[in-house]
Amino acid sequence: MTRNYILSLVALLISIALGVSIGAVMIPISALWDASNESSTNILWSIRIPRVLLAGLVGAALALAGAAFQGLLKNPLADPYTLGVSSGASLAAVATIYFGFSSSIFGLFTLPFFGMIGAGVSLIIVLAFAKLVDRSMKMETLILTGIIVSSFLGSMISLMIALSGDEIRQIITWLMGSVSMRGWPYVKMIWPFITLGGILIWLNRRELNAMLFGEERAKYLGVNVKKSKWMILIGGAMLTGAAVSVSGTIAFVGLVVPHMTRMLFTTDHRHLLLLSVLNGATLLIICDIISRTIIAPTELPIGVITSFIGAPVFAYIFFKQRRKKG
Repeated sequence: MTRNYILSLVALLISIALGVSIGAVMIPISALWDASNESSTNILWSIRIPRVLLAGLVGAALALAGAAFQGLLKNPLADPYTLGVSSGASLAAVATIYFGFSSSIFGLFTLPFFGMIGAGVSLIIVLAFAKLVDRSMKMETLILTGIIVSSFLGSMISLMIALSGDEIRQIITWLMGSVSMRGWPYVKMIWPFITLGGILIWLNRRELNAMLFGEERAKYLGVNVKKSKWMILIGGAMLTGAAVSVSGTIAFVGLVVPHMTRMLFTTDHRHLLLLSVLNGATLLIICDIISRTIIAPTELPIGVITSFIGAPVFAYIFFKQRRKKG
C-alpha cells in the first residue's frame, strides 16, 4: 500500500510542477526563489500557484465526495454530478450572484456557504424521491432521479440567465467551470470547508467499509448507521458545495477518480479516500493545464476537458454494471 501512496504523491508533485511552469509564458520552478527575476516571481506567486492550488483543492474535494457517495450508496455511478448535488450547489451559487446576496456574518464565505446549502438540499431531495419510487434505491432509480432533479434545477438556472442583465457574463463563465484568474482569495475561501467536510468523511472510513455489506450487517458490527450516513452526506455536501461555488460545474471528477483508484489500487476506504484525494487533485491540475494550452492563447473551460474524459468512463461503468446484472 505504501507503494500506491508514493506513486500517487509523485504524480501529484509532477502535475504541480508542470502546472506552475506551463502557461502563456514558460517559467522554470527555480524562479520561485530567484529574486533577480521579479516579473516571473510575481506571475508564479500571484497567478500560477494559487491557480494550481485551487485546481488541486477542487479536484480533491470532488473525488473525495464521489468516493464517499459511492461507498455509502454501494453504487459505482454515484457522484456529485450524477446525483444532482452539483446542480443544487450551482443553483445556490448562481442565485447568490444573481440576487447579489451578501452577508456581514459570512463575508468572504457567503458563496461557498450557500453552495453547500444548495448541495445538501438537492441531495436530500434526490434520495427522498428515489426511496419514494423504489425503496431499494436501485442504481437505475438513483441515476434517473438525479437526472430529473438536475434537469429541474438546470431550468431554474436557465431562467435566471434569461432574466439577468449585467450578471449574465459572470454567470455563464462561472457555469462552464474554470479555476482561471481566481487568486488567493478563492483558495482562502474554500479550504476551511473542504477541510471540515473531509474530516467528517474520514472519521467514517471504517463505517463505509462496514456499510458495503449492508446496513443490517453494519449495525451488527456496532456501526451507528443513521449517524454515519448523515455525517457522510453532510461532509459530501460541504465538499461539493465549496468546490462548485468557486470553480463552477466540473463534471465526472467524482465519478472517474474513485472508480479508477478502486480498480488500480484498493477498495478499502481507509486507503481509497486518501488516494482519491491525491489522484483527484492530480487529475484536475492536469485537466487545467490542458484547458489553457490545447488552443493557446485561448482557454477552454476546464469542465469541457473533464466531460471528454468522464463521459466514456461513465458509459463503460454503466454497461459493465448492466452486464453483471444481465
